[in-house]
Amino acid sequence: MKLHLLRYFAVLAEELHFGRAAERLAITQPPLSSGIKALEEELGVRLFERSSKHVELTPAGHAYLAEVRIVLDRVARAGETARAVAAGLQGRLDIGFTGSMVYRDMPRIVRAFGARAPGIEVQLREMSSSEQIEALLHRQLHAGFVNTSTVPPRLACLPLAADHFVCCLPEDHALAHERSVPLTALAQETFVMFARDVAPANHDNVIALFHRAGIHPHTRHAARQWLTVVSLVALRMGVALVPASLAQAGVQGVRFVPIAGLHHPTVGVLAWHEETDTPALRVFLACAAGA
Repeated sequence: MKLHLLRYFAVLAEELHFGRAAERLAITQPPLSSGIKALEEELGVRLFERSSKHVELTPAGHAYLAEVRIVLDRVARAGETARAVAAGLQGRLDIGFTGSMVYRDMPRIVRAFGARAPGIEVQLREMSSSEQIEALLHRQLHAGFVNTSTVPPRLACLPLAADHFVCCLPEDHALAHERSVPLTALAQETFVMFARDVAPANHDNVIALFHRAGIHPHTRHAARQWLTVVSLVALRMGVALVPASLAQAGVQGVRFVPIAGLHHPTVGVLAWHEETDTPALRVFLACAAGA
């Protein structure tokens, strides 16, 4: 059944006048009449009672009109949906993130995107950096907030706003209330470290700081999330170097103290597969870039 015949029928059912219906449809009366006749023949029922003076729907026509309106409305909505998706205004994005990104750029970018494209559902998935990289390479995520400075071939990335490392100390530590702490003052401490298998860049970044200070840290505990690192420090399991943004988490029992003479940036990018190019992702990346 041809869709235009349903439109012919619906307009004629509303106007109950061939002349006015043809004018609304921007056609002449003969194709309208032949279209209605073809539709009735295909259905095997009369939809209209018509004479030289009036046109009216039959009971079958009334019943058919209710269904036709549903069909035409769905067709119209399907077109609107297709155009919205093509414009990046509707659909869904699967976005990965590490726990610490909650305290960095991620919330601002997601909120900006929601304001610009409210019809797109954003599904956030907390994953380690290594898990995100794997998922991005297999195109199981549209994008991910990853703790790294470089990405593998086939992935593209956008640097996030700078963060930097600070000392995380138990609140009753002798140095917890200093304005800044030299790393050498912590040389004999037990450290809580970020597990290297989860995010090598996080681990290696901290180790680089120790090497620059000539320190070989005694590491007793390894954690898979920055917040776990901070929580272990709060439990007096050791001290740690963590991103300054984690102070926003409000973990009790710790103090965040600047490292004297050092402002070392933490790593972080928004990454995506270079072959993933959807309108919704382009809008998301524009929000991340501040465009």
